[in-house]
Amino acid sequence: MIEWPDTEREALNDDIRTGVRAALSEDVGSGDITAQLIPPYQQAEARVITREPGRFCGKFWVEEVFHQLDPEVRIHWHVEDGDQLQENDRLFDLSGNARSLLTGERTALNFVQTLSGTATVSADYARRVADTGVTLLDTRKTLPGLRRAQKYAVLCGGGGNHRMGLYDAFLIKENHIAACGGIPKAVETARSIAPDRPVEVEVETLEQLDLALAAGADIVMLDNFSETDLRRAVERTGGRAKLEASGNVTEETLVALAQTGVDYISIGALTKHCRALDLSMRLSIIN
Repeated sequence: MIEWPDTEREALNDDIRTGVRAALSEDVGSGDITAQLIPPYQQAEARVITREPGRFCGKFWVEEVFHQLDPEVRIHWHVEDGDQLQENDRLFDLSGNARSLLTGERTALNFVQTLSGTATVSADYARRVADTGVTLLDTRKTLPGLRRAQKYAVLCGGGGNHRMGLYDAFLIKENHIAACGGIPKAVETARSIAPDRPVEVEVETLEQLDLALAAGADIVMLDNFSETDLRRAVERTGGRAKLEASGNVTEETLVALAQTGVDYISIGALTKHCRALDLSMRLSIIN
């Protein structure tokens, strides 16, 4: 099981229940009329495979789909969240009422294909910088309603989580700085509002970096810094704060940025540019 703080794990469980309920509602609506073609007591078995390599994520969502739809459906797992997949790998088997299996198929696979897509992108990026010591972070650029789900998927792919939302850490950006009257004042006010929350300041120049360090920022986000300026920032900081590179991070630039010595690289593409994994469910009737 992927490690996550207990409070976030509880919130994730709530999100799973709520998200699955909403997904089933939009798909099933007043009832699956096509499934009614099948005799009501017909039993069946099904197996779900992946048609392409990737990183798996979505076990809890599948279990919740069939728990809400029909608790009598049995699931046998062949993989765990975070497992690397190869083409045609068997993910899980289902057995139970044929109507239930077919009604829940699309909702269950939608969650798995989306979250596995996120985990797969994260795994690809993480692999590229595995030897550098840098931690890759996601952002808040997530699918609406799937914030915790996608951030969990990023962990399954070997990445790390930035703040969950607007409530658990300060991220003081350009407009906040202007509205507060400067970096020192913004950091000072943040400390007075919530002394226990991390304070991160986004800067665009080395001079702003100096101001953020002097103000006591815990983390400084270096926005669109060149590779040369990132190295200067690392030297200038001397370990007084964690440094995060952000902006225009691509597969081509990732390794060079990681080798500058920054602690983190945040990448919106981990959650917003993911492509769903191609999955398939095969059903067989039990006579």
